[in-house]
Amino acid sequence: MKKIDRNNLKTFKDFLIVEGEKVNIVFSTAKYDRSFNRNNDEGLKNIESLKVDFNVNEVVYLHQIHSDNVFVFNNNAKEFIEREGDAIVTNKENVIIGAFTADCVPVVLVDEVEGVIAAIHSGWKGTFNSITKKSIEKMIQEYGTRIENIKVYIGPHIRQCCYEVSEELKERFLDKTKIDENELFNGRNLSMERCILEDLRSLKIEEDNIYTINLCTYCEEEIKLFSYRKSVGTYGRLFTFAYKK
Repeated sequence: MKKIDRNNLKTFKDFLIVEGEKVNIVFSTAKYDRSFNRNNDEGLKNIESLKVDFNVNEVVYLHQIHSDNVFVFNNNAKEFIEREGDAIVTNKENVIIGAFTADCVPVVLVDEVEGVIAAIHSGWKGTFNSITKKSIEKMIQEYGTRIENIKVYIGPHIRQCCYEVSEELKERFLDKTKIDENELFNGRNLSMERCILEDLRSLKIEEDNIYTINLCTYCEEEIKLFSYRKSVGTYGRLFTFAYKK
């Protein structure tokens, strides 16, 4: 796994961007307090503004429910955005697909060979139920993606330094994942990223094709981010997305 140096990221307005040959991966921040909460008018306006900012035709997302439901987007964004799920796969050009987060893990998958991208919202439930692994399997099933061509980008989320869970949930994760306790936990502080890495490695994803931005939504001070826990339940949302040029 490679850590992305934040200083090497392109910046545009309040976005951090990883530029690829055919695909751009974009992480929003809270620099200007611009939230992408689909449940209020301001958030919807900000989502719509992405069409102009990034010169795309559509912005596609889901009614996120902390599930392991993965959907393929082919057309009709208006109907699609009311589906209940937490991962989107597509091969459409000039269409943003994204995931809303405010502590959960945003994951973007890219297969530039077949021209396939995925955007994933992986909270503890999605992480526990291997939603990233299921999204990769969907890419293989629907578009013929090959494992060796997949690149994975893990965005800002609440990291092990700050993510304490209950003893019951700790035992469930240890029992399910079989990951060494000293890797997965620090006390009762869970590393969701370590769980996701375990799923990626089980599929033989190349270590050099896994990238992470080492930013914690809860304790990061240099770059402002939204954190549900830190704000005691206010409604700022980050939006992590990808689009094919």
